[in-house]
Amino acid sequence: MLQKAIRNLKNQEGEGEGGFTLIELLVVILIIGILAAIALPTFLGQSDKAKDASAKSDARNLVSQVESCYATEQTYVNCDTVAELNASGLPLVDSADLAKGKVTVSAAAANTYTIVAESKSSDDTKFTITKSSSGIARSCDQPGKGACSSNSDW
Repeated sequence: MLQKAIRNLKNQEGEGEGGFTLIELLVVILIIGILAAIALPTFLGQSDKAKDASAKSDARNLVSQVESCYATEQTYVNCDTVAELNASGLPLVDSADLAKGKVTVSAAAANTYTIVAESKSSDDTKFTITKSSSGIARSCDQPGKGACSSNSDW
């Protein structure tokens, strides 16, 4: 009985209470740091892919605008100006002013056009849609990076 009372007294004085040592806390912080170092590059890669997807979407949306213009004009030549397509709401610029996050269109002839969208990603990937007499071709200039496949198409 006396030993039980002594044990209870020691527990009330703080002996026998558990806690984490400094070494244990440092190990946990180190493990969290290593996991963050592994996850960060993966996250940044996904961010670039999302920016590339936005540029590809802008290019596809501009195709719809150009085809709509063609339905009215019956030629693509008049459908390559910012003024003609400005109502689309896309970040459209003239060919010489192409920049990150912008889209441009050029119509070389009555039945062909080229649309280029530059991604905001760190690779500055340009996604191109070209319509010619043989059909529509999609290409990109950074093979194997972001959302651009290794054979330069998308």
